[in-house]
Amino acid sequence: MSAVDPTRESGALAKITRAESVGMLRRLAPLGRRLRDVGRIAERGFGILLLLAVWEALPRLGVVSDAYLSPPSAVLRSIVELATQGLLWKHVGASLQRSLWGLLLAISTGVVLGLSMGSFRRLENIVDPVLQLFRQTSAFALFPVFILFLGIGELSKIAIIFWASFWPVLLSTIGGVKQVDRLLIDSARSMGASSRFVFLKVVLPAALPSIFTGVRLAGAYCITALVAAEMIGAHSGLGFLTLNSQETFQIPTMYGGILLLALLGLALNYLLALLEGRLLRWRKGLSLER
Repeated sequence: MSAVDPTRESGALAKITRAESVGMLRRLAPLGRRLRDVGRIAERGFGILLLLAVWEALPRLGVVSDAYLSPPSAVLRSIVELATQGLLWKHVGASLQRSLWGLLLAISTGVVLGLSMGSFRRLENIVDPVLQLFRQTSAFALFPVFILFLGIGELSKIAIIFWASFWPVLLSTIGGVKQVDRLLIDSARSMGASSRFVFLKVVLPAALPSIFTGVRLAGAYCITALVAAEMIGAHSGLGFLTLNSQETFQIPTMYGGILLLALLGLALNYLLALLEGRLLRWRKGLSLER
């Protein structure tokens, strides 16, 4: 009967131990990622909690009069009152509808025109001087013109939001098309690809990151223009709520309107970032972060 080789037995045990260690590390990896995510959320939340604590303390301690700065607890009560009265959803719905219409029109028009100008130099040479002239004109300076031609109804408000949101989308789209690596285009054409194929499979995907940068900037400009648009001839919306509350000296409600506008902007930015992540999944493989 042959004796067991201790060297072989220890090698087998080492392999089993190594396999168990690798399996354990793989099982613990999701837990480590969750802990890192919780840590990031905690870091982000700390600044918000600190701001709310200071905001609550300043009027409570008499450092600032609550007639000018309402504490967050009073602001929250005013938002709850608006919700119970059925007014909150009326104002939020009106603002959301105007901002989305203006933003969607800006994105569709800006992307189509930007792709055309970025792809055809002659078209850019013709259109660019006119666009540069209009780009220097603020949407707020054009208020009287929009109201003169479109009245004080919904159309003028959407037009103001469209004008403010259009330019970042257009410029980012043009820049994204122009920054596409020429080697990619020449490589596709050398393999017999048609112009339509090159545009859809090479130029457009390569320009998408820049386009989404402009779209997210447009989302921020959209909320800014929304506030100004609703302060003129509106009877609903968060901008109207903020201005009307200031005029009637309902300060907690005024701050509630400002807070809701900020939350609306954050929600819009989050949705655009989520859409960007879905459409640009391929970029994860190019990232240096792990």
